[in-house]
Amino acid sequence: MFIAVIRPAVEPQGPDAVAVPGSPAIAQETPRALHARLLANAALRRQRGMERRQADRAEDAAYWFSAAPMAVRKACELRLGGPAFAPIP
Repeated sequence: MFIAVIRPAVEPQGPDAVAVPGSPAIAQETPRALHARLLANAALRRQRGMERRQADRAEDAAYWFSAAPMAVRKACELRLGGPAFAPIP
């Protein structure tokens, strides 16, 4: 039996983080957008930790609380090392 291979109507261009044919390319974020996303990520991790703690899931809460500082640390490094930001007083 012969099966024709049909190419998708939209071809990704440039680096594709998902590497799946037909998936949209991920746009490069500005340093400020990346900084905001990292801080939002840290806040969500802390929120998940609080939810897990309230549900008496101490092990899960400990994981989420330990993951939050990493995002804050990355945001701080980006803020201090990037020319796109004004110097912190």
